[in-house]
Amino acid sequence: MKLWAYILAFLPIILTGCSAYQQALKSKDPELKYEMAMDYFNKEQYVKSQTLLEDVASYYKGTDRAQDVLIYLSRSYMGQKDYESAADYFQAYIRNYPKGKYVIEARFQVGHCYYMDSPDARLDQDKTYKSIDFLSQFMDLYPESPYYEQAYKERDEMYDKLAYKEYLNAKLYYNLGTYLGNNYLSCEITAKNALKKYPGNTYQEELSWLICQSKYQQLVNSMESKKAERLQDAEDECYSFRTEYPDSKHAAQAEKIFKDIEKRKK
Repeated sequence: MKLWAYILAFLPIILTGCSAYQQALKSKDPELKYEMAMDYFNKEQYVKSQTLLEDVASYYKGTDRAQDVLIYLSRSYMGQKDYESAADYFQAYIRNYPKGKYVIEARFQVGHCYYMDSPDARLDQDKTYKSIDFLSQFMDLYPESPYYEQAYKERDEMYDKLAYKEYLNAKLYYNLGTYLGNNYLSCEITAKNALKKYPGNTYQEELSWLICQSKYQQLVNSMESKKAERLQDAEDECYSFRTEYPDSKHAAQAEKIFKDIEKRKK
């Protein structure tokens, strides 16, 4: 009974809200639609805001209000977490108003949208690369912008994601070992490339450890003619790892490998 009482109490309000939106949709007054769209946007009812703004976009084309319509359309898609559509609209704003009053926001938001849409590291990273490109462009153009620090942080996270993807690839090669070839060498090359392409990334230690292990495994599985060269490579790499990461969680294993290398050397 209480539930029905609540429903009956709020039903007129719900119906009034729905009725107002339907009336706005049917209205031929673009000013009314625009004002209603702004009201819905402020209430975080982004689908209604977007729908009404799309209805009036052509009417305001070429007017002072056109910029507001386009930027709020972009923001409405952001509010719906439709980042791909939001990025498209922000880019449309930049194309149409390269010196517009919202252009700094729009340029940042394009990179931010691709950042928000960037998938798991195991998947295709096209949007991650786009995020890096747009955020880098933004930082070059607006180093004094209040968005700069966030852009810098998000770009670093995207670099870290790409480094992690390379780390996963390198680890896969390592786990394959000598299956159908020298996968330890592939692991080493992949990890070294990741360190070179993404300096300062979060996975530097793990990538360096994979290189150390790979060089050691290449020594262990080496033909006699290559043992001397690989022994020196493994020794140098292991020494570098122990020096650079003395407190690593892999320190004990690195010490064990180093002692075995020294034993083989004698």
